[in-house]
Amino acid sequence: MALFDREIDITRNIKIIEWLKSELLTDIANLFKVLVNGVREEVHESVAETLSNIILICYMLGRRLGVSYNSIEIKINNKIKLGIIENHDVEKYYGDLTELAKHLNSSRMQNKV
Repeated sequence: MALFDREIDITRNIKIIEWLKSELLTDIANLFKVLVNGVREEVHESVAETLSNIILICYMLGRRLGVSYNSIEIKINNKIKLGIIENHDVEKYYGDLTELAKHLNSSRMQNKV
């Protein structure tokens, strides 16, 4: 019976992974559709909603593929640090990576309190 349960669990996991992949593609397509018209005030909420869905799906997909949330966040932080060190264009012209690092650090500090 345990073998049967394990096969069901593997099948269920594969189905969830495929569903998450399709949701990710759907949200990326939706983002592109919204951006075709340009980012205006009235679509700002739609862009934020779609981007948050994409981030959430990526975390869940990583987990289903055996990557921990912590591992994903470490990789994100490392990429931010590298972009700052290498003075990536978004950092050089806009300071986006520094701002993101500050935001993530302040969010973590608030969660510890």
